[in-house]
Amino acid sequence: MSGGGIAKSSENVGLKREMGLFSAINMILAVMIGSGIFVSPASALEHSGSVGMCIIIWIVCGLISLLGALTFAELGTVVPRSGAEYAYFMDSFSTLHKFWGNLPAFIASWVYVVVLRPAEVAVITLTFAEYLCKPILDALGACDMDTEAIKKYVAILALGLITYINMTSVKLYVKIQNIFSSFKVIACLIVIFGGIYELLIKGNTEHLGKGFEGTKLAPKNIALAFYSGLWAYDGWNSIVTVTEEIKNPEKNIPRSIMISVPIVTFLYVFMNISYMTVMNIDEMVNAQAVAVVFGERVLGIFSFVIPLGVALSTFGCALSIQFSVTRLCYVASQDGHMLENLSYIHVRRATPAPSVVMQGIISLAFIVAGNIMELIEFASFLIWIFYGVAMVSLLVLRKTKKDTPRPYRVPTWIAIFIIFVSIFLSVVPIVTDPSPKYLFAIGFILIGVLVYYWFIYKKNRPKIMDKVTYYVQVLFEVVPPANAHSS
Repeated sequence: MSGGGIAKSSENVGLKREMGLFSAINMILAVMIGSGIFVSPASALEHSGSVGMCIIIWIVCGLISLLGALTFAELGTVVPRSGAEYAYFMDSFSTLHKFWGNLPAFIASWVYVVVLRPAEVAVITLTFAEYLCKPILDALGACDMDTEAIKKYVAILALGLITYINMTSVKLYVKIQNIFSSFKVIACLIVIFGGIYELLIKGNTEHLGKGFEGTKLAPKNIALAFYSGLWAYDGWNSIVTVTEEIKNPEKNIPRSIMISVPIVTFLYVFMNISYMTVMNIDEMVNAQAVAVVFGERVLGIFSFVIPLGVALSTFGCALSIQFSVTRLCYVASQDGHMLENLSYIHVRRATPAPSVVMQGIISLAFIVAGNIMELIEFASFLIWIFYGVAMVSLLVLRKTKKDTPRPYRVPTWIAIFIIFVSIFLSVVPIVTDPSPKYLFAIGFILIGVLVYYWFIYKKNRPKIMDKVTYYVQVLFEVVPPANAHSS
């Protein structure tokens, strides 16, 4: 868009480095700690079969997550762009082949931007609405009300607020995220101290005393237990999706990972110990919301703290997931892998407003659609495929960018180990549950290949896009970023 005040401002427009170490730590905590540890952490217990084995699973999963996160810390210092896996695939593979080189990066952005992350935001905001509304509706005796419709409206309002925050200001996002992350850690600590009280003060050792009794050592059970645990820890790479907004990233990215992932591991392990102090295996497996049952038994009149904690946790999680995926969208658009105007930045607020609005619209569609858990399940196994390919990227970049300064470097065996973990976690769900949903995943990727071939490789651009770009610039007051990469 030539001429006019908006276009002239583009020389100084771009993402700003607003996030320090504390905010980076809180972002990782916000994405890693969602609703799962409060609502349904019992899957690892069900598959491991015993209290002792379950605790080991949670500890080992935390260590694996830390190792994976540290490899991304190195990648984040070698490739100083936002976008995480997308940016790494572009830097390591794009020069290898004219067609196939850019395809892995496009497929990663296609899956994350179009389906997985907005669907996660939709599910998490629905969970937020569930836990915010339940105590209120119960108090009002809302038997005759359409509670599902009320929850859906609340979820839509929450999504609108999340989208508004991420459009308005990165500083506003950072402040709100820091507050909500603190609240969710407090909620986790309430559960832990409740368990300590039951264990040490009241001497409730009946369930923990069973140790490894009933352990299931079949490879399938162990595999599914690890799969459940590692899925709960997912989000450890979230900070490298926003590399361009981190102050002093070469130091703060590794530091934030080394601090936040052990914190989450500590919280997860001791929350599970607390749950297992109060409930037996059958009670945990069959509970609709484990933390709520725990609160009713331990906290008495203060049990309302748990649903409130879940609501705060889920809101903060959805806020940070949307924030991070809009940066992936922003970077992919700069490379010509998404609509060009999705990389445009608001002239005053320094936020990628079109990307934020698009993510809000897609998440809204998923909320309206209703039950989309299977949609997330079919795409979730792809995450570990991307993690595995990212490890290959790391090994490639060690050859192609061997002279690039590396303030932080992981041992090569860690990258190779994570490759084997990713293969394992990609194959487990297909072998244990050979469902048609995985065919749907392959179909969605094939559609992505066709989109890539026609619009990106062949560069077919609909003429209407000129008008769309014009109206987007005028409506959102956005311009191309000053540091835009050429596609």
